[in-house]
Amino acid sequence: MVLCIDAGNSQIFCGLYREGELVLQFRKVSDQMVSSDEMGLFLRSAIRENGFDPDAVSAIAYGSVVPDLNHAMINSCRRYFRQEPFVLRSGVKTGLKIAYKNPQSVGADRIANAIGGTRRYPGENLIIADFGTATTYDVVSAGKVYLGGVILPGLRLSMQALEEHTAKLPKVEIVQPARVCGQTTEESIQSGLYYSNLGAAREIVSRLTRENFRDKPPKVLATGGFSSLFWDAGLFDEIIPDLVLEGIFHAQQMNRQVNLL
Repeated sequence: MVLCIDAGNSQIFCGLYREGELVLQFRKVSDQMVSSDEMGLFLRSAIRENGFDPDAVSAIAYGSVVPDLNHAMINSCRRYFRQEPFVLRSGVKTGLKIAYKNPQSVGADRIANAIGGTRRYPGENLIIADFGTATTYDVVSAGKVYLGGVILPGLRLSMQALEEHTAKLPKVEIVQPARVCGQTTEESIQSGLYYSNLGAAREIVSRLTRENFRDKPPKVLATGGFSSLFWDAGLFDEIIPDLVLEGIFHAQQMNRQVNLL
């Protein structure tokens, strides 16, 4: 089995693949002060408590946008699984041509999403929206050229900004509101969070399409922890919450003979 780990700013998202199929997903709140022992024990316990044998993990693949987590995470793989993890980073095989001005600055999560998207939709132009701590849009051509994208504050960051920088606005649950016109302060915030992101998504997708894909419309995919809010928005061809794990898994498969540590 292959354990795939995506270390994000808010959560550590993990998936277990058996014979190429994702059979388990679990999450942990990101903590930059976590020790390798804490992380190793968490991973083994989560796998075991979900009915799988942690000793059956034969490979580990890891992607991260939180550098402070890397030391603890890599050491936990070595100590608790006796595995040298594959790390998705600059220099590994991705199957993509990175057209960013500085290819090394593209986040591992964005590359993983692009890999996962091209595996799902070979030969298609793609726009991939990831609704996480930040909301990102990644643009990939049918020829697997990563063209770039857009980054903006995510829903939770926007809510935290309101909570922390205003005197009376409360923290609210992030949900799809029943109506645009909120009748309480909480409903008004929920409406603003949801519809500002939906409106931004429509405008960004429209402009990215016009700039890059005049001849052939792209497939528009959504992923990330808040992507399920937009199931019925009519904007996305498919919503794939675990796309980042798919990308990390396929990157590991492409680099199975490479030891980078």
